[in-house]
Amino acid sequence: MLLPYYLGCPSWSENAWREYLYPESARPAEFLNLYSQVFNAVEGNTTFYARPAATTVQRWAETMPEHFRFTAKFPGDISHGGDLREQLTAAETFLQLLSPLGARVSPLWLQLPATFSPQRLAELAGFIDGLERPLAVEVRHREFFTKGDAERMLNRLLLDRGVERICLDPRALFSCTSTDPSVLHAQSKKPKVPPRPAAFTLFPQVRFIGHPELESNDPFLLPWVEKIAVWIEEGRTPYIFLHTADNLLAAKLAQRFHAQLMVRLPGLPALPELYREPAVEQLGLL
Repeated sequence: MLLPYYLGCPSWSENAWREYLYPESARPAEFLNLYSQVFNAVEGNTTFYARPAATTVQRWAETMPEHFRFTAKFPGDISHGGDLREQLTAAETFLQLLSPLGARVSPLWLQLPATFSPQRLAELAGFIDGLERPLAVEVRHREFFTKGDAERMLNRLLLDRGVERICLDPRALFSCTSTDPSVLHAQSKKPKVPPRPAAFTLFPQVRFIGHPELESNDPFLLPWVEKIAVWIEEGRTPYIFLHTADNLLAAKLAQRFHAQLMVRLPGLPALPELYREPAVEQLGLL
């Protein structure tokens, strides 16, 4: 099934999704195949922390449909490892590792640390110019969110080079006052920055970090339903990835978003439902 936008989660490998998405009998080795029957994109979070083995990439290539998109993040030792211009050789080696996936790796994501300041924008320009690949960039330094000269310089740099600015929206997460350890951990790790919806290319990129109670996301989610719908109507193909603190309900949140988008865009097809084994009725003794 082809959708006019890309929808997904941070990963496909959650065992807890057997409770509502995957068949209960599904093995972890089957998760990617099952996930790609429902969603058409996934965040490449895993590549930020470690490079996959070549055999793993080949297995992904044999499983992912051609229309699927894997927004692979550059490993942290590239994005956080000093002058970006000195990382181009390592970046090319990483791209060679992912080459069996072909066009399914698009765009590549460069997630920069909060220490990457406006004074380093020349590095970013040099990295982009040397890479010459579809790219999206996420920044976290506070000066890039003040609507001042630093933010204008960043946006102009990306716009001129046809590079998308990834929009992180953590408001739903930070609206939560839960004492759940997973929520507290997520709140300590995610940057508390205002959302910056950008459409510098035909492929806007959105990361939505959700509240652990699904219904509590709606006030934050509905504006994105409208924004994604408008981008689609403009002829763009946006990407949106839905997270929750521990991601146990991330797939359910993505399904919820799509159901709301179907109301806004009549005619949008429903997401496929995977076959789930019927529960076995436990008969009592007579």
